[in-house]
Amino acid sequence: MVKLLDEHERTLAFAEVALGQIKSLRQTAVPRNYEIWYVYATGYNAPLNKIINETLARNGRLSESDLEQIYETYLSHIKASDRIDKVGARVIGEIDDVMNLITEALGMSESYDAKLNGANEKLRTAKTREQIKAVVDGLVKSTREMRETNKALESRLALSKAEISNLQHSLEAIRAESLTDPLTGLGNRKYFDRSIEMAVRAALASGEPLSLMMFDIDHFKSFNDSYGHLTGDQVLRLVAMSLKQTIKGQDITARYGGEEFAVVLPNTALRQALTVADHIRRAVMAKELKKKSTGEILGRVTISVGVSMLKPDDDTDSLIERADACLYAAKRNGRNRVICEVDPEYAAETRSQVA
Repeated sequence: MVKLLDEHERTLAFAEVALGQIKSLRQTAVPRNYEIWYVYATGYNAPLNKIINETLARNGRLSESDLEQIYETYLSHIKASDRIDKVGARVIGEIDDVMNLITEALGMSESYDAKLNGANEKLRTAKTREQIKAVVDGLVKSTREMRETNKALESRLALSKAEISNLQHSLEAIRAESLTDPLTGLGNRKYFDRSIEMAVRAALASGEPLSLMMFDIDHFKSFNDSYGHLTGDQVLRLVAMSLKQTIKGQDITARYGGEEFAVVLPNTALRQALTVADHIRRAVMAKELKKKSTGEILGRVTISVGVSMLKPDDDTDSLIERADACLYAAKRNGRNRVICEVDPEYAAETRSQVA
């Protein structure tokens, strides 16, 4: 009883710390934020505490994008792992049941085989009609029992097959969910990291071109500050929708983090990638942002884009670095534009970074 009370008081203390942080930093009291601060209060997730402390020391606050990125990186995958473990345990349990059934069926089969051999011996030595009839009646009974056992086994195996198939679908759904950004429906950072590694390896092996586009929403912070985080979320979904409508097939689209997006274009040279990037930029700018609660027109959203193309001596990091530098050059040179690594603005940007 004392132990239960101690646990009750301890968890309440964690809850108070979590709510206190939400209040002091004036964050929305949604379950995601509460979970972040509750885990922070327990101290069990050292990497989460470290990134929170570093971000607060650097910026004095945690933005909505910071919180979302922290949750995605340090908490959401744990939930997926727990669910995978539970489904895996159910699969193992189902397989154990089937193996027990098969063992029982093998035992019944051996017993039936022994009865057949015994019946064969009895028929050889049978002298009277009654003796033969008794042997035949015994065989009929044993055959009926064996048939019923086989039917039960067949039925149970069919149920197990269906259950394992459902569990397999569950695992696939969990896997897909763990690689998807819940707000935009695009791939998340984990999905991007895995996909670009495979795409770069394939392109280097085949000699086919590959381009990378990095997008950033212009003045995103001002949308959040002026109209609230719900409108900020609407802006992110608007850009994601434009990407989904434009990017098709084998191309890889992901939310890279915060208000930044990335698109990997296999079998696409730089000139083609620039055309795609500008098409997306225009598609985003063509959409009017409207506040859902009031119908108020909030203006148009614009994006800045950086584009790089894979070189023979490249790796994934260098490809991303150049695209990111191009993106930064686009923002430094007025925003709402596309800049690639052969543009003079990119060269000027890299020179300023070296200096």
